[in-house]
Amino acid sequence: MSKFPWKTTLAGAAILAGTIYAFAAQLPSGPNGLMGMHAQMMQGTQGHAGMGQGAPVGMHDGISQHGAMNGQTFGIQAVPTMPGQDAFGTIQEIVQILEADPATDWSKVNIAALREHLIDMNEVTLHAAAKVRVTGNSLAIDITGEGRTLAAIKRMVPAHVHELQSIGWNARTEDLPNGVTITVTAVDGRQLVKLRALGFMGIMVQGGHHQPHHLMMAKGEFQH
Repeated sequence: MSKFPWKTTLAGAAILAGTIYAFAAQLPSGPNGLMGMHAQMMQGTQGHAGMGQGAPVGMHDGISQHGAMNGQTFGIQAVPTMPGQDAFGTIQEIVQILEADPATDWSKVNIAALREHLIDMNEVTLHAAAKVRVTGNSLAIDITGEGRTLAAIKRMVPAHVHELQSIGWNARTEDLPNGVTITVTAVDGRQLVKLRALGFMGIMVQGGHHQPHHLMMAKGEFQH
């Protein structure tokens, strides 16, 4: 049987626990306390590991964030590509083409004329009114407007009919006091269905003449 009774052992353990508690209470709290000392030791260990392949994730994140803040993420920096406005972008593209062509005759270049044409396109596309009528095998569309829109209609719609005719469409125009009527005759019922589906603007975008004409206008070689 043990020479030390269990009560004596229990009392000794209580005294030891009290001593440890009193020592810990004397230590300052926060980063200088016992937990702070432990954290510093752990950081020092991780700092040495970070010199090699065992670097902690937090350290890599810090480096990545520093690089991103300085715009040095793998040497790649995002550059916007949208011009912000379609007419602006069209003119910008044309100017870049002209500047890249050593044969450009700048004494004939007329960007102002291209700008006026783009204004016409904007007026006809967004502000003109279009009333569709179907008569037999023909689709007739009254395109009307006022002021700047009316002037754009008078310039653009009759000119576009020549393009339609050149690609095989049976089309014609008639003047109205406040606009133009464009009439397209279908060769069969199937084409008439397509014409009705296309409507005014679908017919206006037929053909591929717009882009070449824009460049010709800018070069001073074409008057719309």
